[in-house]
Amino acid sequence: MPTSLLHPAFTFNGLQYSETELLEFAEKLQAVGDDYEQKIGKFITKWLNDATSINVKTSGSTGTPKKIKLQKNQMIASARATGAFFELGEKTSALLCLPANFIAGKMMLVRAMVLGWNLHVVAPEKDALTQYDNEYDFAAMVPYQVFHTLGAIHKIKKLIIGGGAVSSELRERLQNVPTEVFETYGMTETITHIAVKRINGPSASSSFIALPDVIFGQDKRGCLVVNAFKVSEEPVITNDIVELKNATEFNWLGRYDNVINSGGYKLYPEKIETKLSTKIDRPFVIIGEKDEKLGERAVLVFEAPDSDKIPNYSSAFLNLDPYERPKKVYTLSKFPHTETGKIKRGEIIALIRGFK
Repeated sequence: MPTSLLHPAFTFNGLQYSETELLEFAEKLQAVGDDYEQKIGKFITKWLNDATSINVKTSGSTGTPKKIKLQKNQMIASARATGAFFELGEKTSALLCLPANFIAGKMMLVRAMVLGWNLHVVAPEKDALTQYDNEYDFAAMVPYQVFHTLGAIHKIKKLIIGGGAVSSELRERLQNVPTEVFETYGMTETITHIAVKRINGPSASSSFIALPDVIFGQDKRGCLVVNAFKVSEEPVITNDIVELKNATEFNWLGRYDNVINSGGYKLYPEKIETKLSTKIDRPFVIIGEKDEKLGERAVLVFEAPDSDKIPNYSSAFLNLDPYERPKKVYTLSKFPHTETGKIKRGEIIALIRGFK
């Protein structure tokens, strides 16, 4: 087994392990641990075996979800790129509060084991950070967790947020925290993030910046193409429409599959949602539906129990360009979500069509 799979300085909840001891501990987690601990134990066992690769399931960022094989040497390269970019060396104190059955949680474990971090592992709950007095050099969270731990974010020196868009409200509330907060861009195919943007402080930016050894391009659709040969042998063609500023910097506009062609205008639902997010205080999405004159039109869908009365949000639309303004409003009692908390936009579209 390559020694690079486990750094001698790595600790798991304060305890140091040899490779043999860590494997025994992983087996114990699988046998008697809670669900999240069993998943951690299962991954550690796979990481430390003699295989050179690990099978994982993609999230669907580049198409239909599928199983792919990630080479361990590529996962090590990804871990080292993160360490270099954020200047996180040996004995970095880090928090793992993400489930290990998804790539983000797996890679927090890999970074810690490869770079020799002191890893504090907790249940992946929405308010995990508030339950402990520990302070951390580095942590990764999804937006939902960040929102529910805003009062404790100061305990983290550097925080990366992934797994979903950072709303305007959350972005605004992070402006006054001392933590260096970064939004990330990546997917399973690129072994988590390959670009980040600072969203608070004097270095805040609207653009994603590439990690080391990553180059960007675009295809004919205007979608991002990622060339990161240390983590992927082939270019990764995404479904994310971007404004490419240069080979290492881009602005994200939205998903190709979500674009609404309305009267000759291309509308990006995610962009419209960002504009509205500071004006609307309940879950909502923008989707497209057929229109005889426009071809497609933008409509607004609220999540609201049947007993809720929806306020008049027409004043919020004044923040939009005329062609972006929703032409109709629908409500659903509950939005469908993925396991990682993302709204299933396609299912919402299907539900709305079924009502008509």
